[in-house]
Amino acid sequence: MRMNEVQGSMHGRTAIITGAGSGIGKAAAVKLARMGANVALFDLLDERTNKAEAEINALREGSARAFDVDITDPDRVEKAVLETVEIFGGVDIVFANAGINGVLAPIDEMKLEEWEKTLKVNLNGTFLTVKYALPHLKKRGQGSIIITSSVNGTRTFSNFGMSAYSTTKAGQVAFAKMAALELAKFKIRVNVICPGAIATNIDQSTKKKDNLDEITIPVEYPEGSQPLADGPGQPEEVADLVAFLASDQSRHITGAQIFIDGAESLL
Repeated sequence: MRMNEVQGSMHGRTAIITGAGSGIGKAAAVKLARMGANVALFDLLDERTNKAEAEINALREGSARAFDVDITDPDRVEKAVLETVEIFGGVDIVFANAGINGVLAPIDEMKLEEWEKTLKVNLNGTFLTVKYALPHLKKRGQGSIIITSSVNGTRTFSNFGMSAYSTTKAGQVAFAKMAALELAKFKIRVNVICPGAIATNIDQSTKKKDNLDEITIPVEYPEGSQPLADGPGQPEEVADLVAFLASDQSRHITGAQIFIDGAESLL
């Protein structure tokens, strides 16, 4: 496909992206904006998110708008969706990407509030984002929803202490597949991506408890744990997949679970 075709393939469409201030979310926002889409950046407003908004608007003026959103708060999610529709005229694409690693701990050492916080951000946040965007996708008569899950809880279970995180990631896959069937008659596609190690700042949301060593079973790969690369994948590589799933090129793909991990989870 010629470059000019790619650049204009999202012209006139609007994408909601959660966790858009950095990492995979920001990379996807930049990619979609370059392809002609307007992008609503849902994240907690801070210097990082404001910088992402400015960077994208420098590429194409007026194409990005940052919204101060806590995805566990239904009122703030709904308000941001309505403001997105008011500013850009509708919603065509939803990338439910925001998430946290949360607390890593043995099951019997994890506090209920620590467990619940991870579930609220990763599962409730995904649900609320999709829930409030859906009426606007239905008005369009079509749409694409992409959900960021993980290799953890879906194909990898050896990251000890991540019981809460892995549970939410497995739940997102089930939710995506249920939604894909429910929404097919509305021509709304729902797919889920499962990244492996990607160079992002999600580790900033991680708290490891001291006694993790007590439950860890050593797993060692002398020549590295990413067979296809020399290290973690890049957010831009995931953004390319998101753009494909958001585009008409994937018009017959729904309910898919796609691993993007350089074969890491096959080890």
